[in-house]
Amino acid sequence: MAEVEWIHRHPKAEDLRVGLISWAGTYLTFGAYKSTVTATAKSLGRRQTWELLVSNEHDAQAVIRLKSLQGLYLLCEADGTVCYGRPRTSHHGCFLLRFHRNGKWTLQCIISGRYLESDGEDVFCNSRVLSAYHMWTPRPALHVHVILYSPTYRSYARADHTVGRIWVDAATPCLEECGFLLHFHDGCYHLETSTHHFLSRVDRLVPHRSSKTAFHMQVRPRGLVALCDGEGGTLYPQGTHLLLGLGSSPIRGEEWFVLQHFPTWVSLKSKTRRFISVVYDAEVCAASERLTPMSLFQYECDSASPTLQLRSANGYYLAQRRHRAIIADGYPLESNTFFRVHWNCGRVILQSPSGRFLSIASNGLLMANATIPGPNEELEIRFANRPFLILRGRYGYVGSSSDRDLMQCNMDQPDCIHLLPCRQGIYHFQGRILLVNNIFWHLPPLGKIRPQLLYRTSGEQLAHGAGAQRLLHPSRPKWHTIGRQWRHYQRMYLGILGQWDAACQILNPPGLQEQLLAKQDRRPRVKIQEEKTCCTIFPTELAKHLFQATIHHSRPPPRPVCASD
Repeated sequence: MAEVEWIHRHPKAEDLRVGLISWAGTYLTFGAYKSTVTATAKSLGRRQTWELLVSNEHDAQAVIRLKSLQGLYLLCEADGTVCYGRPRTSHHGCFLLRFHRNGKWTLQCIISGRYLESDGEDVFCNSRVLSAYHMWTPRPALHVHVILYSPTYRSYARADHTVGRIWVDAATPCLEECGFLLHFHDGCYHLETSTHHFLSRVDRLVPHRSSKTAFHMQVRPRGLVALCDGEGGTLYPQGTHLLLGLGSSPIRGEEWFVLQHFPTWVSLKSKTRRFISVVYDAEVCAASERLTPMSLFQYECDSASPTLQLRSANGYYLAQRRHRAIIADGYPLESNTFFRVHWNCGRVILQSPSGRFLSIASNGLLMANATIPGPNEELEIRFANRPFLILRGRYGYVGSSSDRDLMQCNMDQPDCIHLLPCRQGIYHFQGRILLVNNIFWHLPPLGKIRPQLLYRTSGEQLAHGAGAQRLLHPSRPKWHTIGRQWRHYQRMYLGILGQWDAACQILNPPGLQEQLLAKQDRRPRVKIQEEKTCCTIFPTELAKHLFQATIHHSRPPPRPVCASD
């Protein structure tokens, strides 16, 4: 089979959502009642997130509708009031969106010709004369762990830490160097690499964030962005090696990148400790003892379905073909490319559409010929391009508080949770930006009557305890008031980590009890509204559920040795 070019997928709907910031620094907000729309929120959340529905786009303007996550549209009425609801006519709720050179947007009602504006609290459409009060700053609402794809060169940005540069030359985004963290701070963006260096305006990677690493962003519908310095310079690939640097004369749209959430790539290892690889362009077998680019697969799944698709680096999907053979020649919507995943203590068992399980034949080929799964059908799965996790739940990112030892789930900016792999497909979670160095997230041993808790532990405690390598028992969602007990509990939204729910226990530092008791009436309560959230061994799809886990408690996994493969 002839080799094909890697085809870039169009962004998903969640990658195209934005938040709109007024001149006062507040976000356009979907009101909780009475069909009101305000601009009072200071951070980007679910009610500040809008989906752009584009009906016509040309050069520096487009005709759009703004749709909230609740399914209702932003509407401008004849008296100038702004509300949300269902459009009554074909033009009701349509705005003329204009893109300005400073990165701002203006939205003009198609029917009345008035501009959308805010006084810092209320939102209305009264004036037909354009002013600074009508300017809105768009902020992409996708997950901060992103990739940058150049439509002009059909390649991805890649950080090269050996020379401290970023090149736009990666054919596939399967390397951890292709992932970037896009930080938003004081109206500017900072691009951080997988080794926690920042791109500066002198085209170099620097270890710390500063004004020299701040860029303004031009945002267009359909996920297109461009980064500039605000002084006439724009980031775009330059030279024969496509170095990403500032310049003033991009041609043919070189400065535009497609911004998307960083995809998950995994490796699969058989019982004989050989990697599942694609050989001879399409055959799939367990032959390689070393990890190669053809041993990597992009993991694609839907949180509402227990099935997955594995896309090879050759651009095709694994599919079941004649004689039960697994061949890497499938297409995106082909039914034979969907496999049901079963979990067993850190390993996966894949079931083909025919109902048979994937196993390794005597000649090393991957076949769908087992009717009952066993050890030969178990595959060890590992992240191939994620040295750390960024957790985002319903209310925001998971991060640590700056003034106390507290993990919060409603942060605007996340903490990086570094992955320390062990055997049996188990990971330790290690925080990087924490008050104390070398802090781990620890799971207590099995057998507790109360719900299992997630708390911090030191490296010494981790080395002498086996609890960090165990699973969580299921527990029901409950209300937990922050700060009313000696051992102060906060319910954490860990939907990224699997099927069950988990709590977070933070041991109170000395002297904190009196502060907690004094402030207990002012502390909010957090409730998990999604069902079946958990912490299992292997996370799967960032920002949502990655894998649907099947855990067998009748046979607890052996205590693994904390050593990397």
